[in-house]
Amino acid sequence: MNIDKRYINQIEVMISMFTIKDGKLKVLLFRRDEDPFKGYWMLPSNLLMVSETLEECALATIDEFVGLEEVYLEQCHLFSQVDRLPNDRILASSFIALIDSKSIELKRKKRSFHSEWFSIDSIPKMVYDYASIVDNATEFLRHRMLNISTLKNLYPSDFTLPELQVLYEQVLGKELDRRNFRKKFLNLDLIEDTGYKTGGHNGRPAKLYRFKDHIEDKILF
Repeated sequence: MNIDKRYINQIEVMISMFTIKDGKLKVLLFRRDEDPFKGYWMLPSNLLMVSETLEECALATIDEFVGLEEVYLEQCHLFSQVDRLPNDRILASSFIALIDSKSIELKRKKRSFHSEWFSIDSIPKMVYDYASIVDNATEFLRHRMLNISTLKNLYPSDFTLPELQVLYEQVLGKELDRRNFRKKFLNLDLIEDTGYKTGGHNGRPAKLYRFKDHIEDKILF
């Protein structure tokens, strides 16, 4: 069957990888080392092959860039603007991936990349429309983080309540009362005391909590 070229489009699968690092929600970006846009930053991405699904391409891209095979992955948007790239007609299928910063070990499988974690409040200059894609993915995640299941993927290991409050203040864009936040979380019966505390290098030691194994998903705020 002959296909009219007017109906042929390429699809670029783009991944916004988020984690909690230094108490902040951050996204992993990679620096472009060649022109055009040398020195600018980009999301990990790959063109979709005819032999794979969007999800398969997304997982393969994550594996290629950071060496992880099993992560929380969710499609969040499709960018189909005709002029999103100057010379090519390529749609962008955007995914979010949630990664535990305490267990991640970046591994380069095929190429060497210079990468950095950037706070969602301090995104650097990015190539093409990538900054808009990051903004959209961040807003998508903001809504998801109101659910306990998403938060558990970002905090599979121990955390303190002050760390959790800083995260929510960043995500919600407003300050929260410390006592009310602590009381609400403890009353929801979602977390348990690990019996351990932080080292106390920057003040009083804080209790370490973790999410319980079997809890129902619910909206937190």
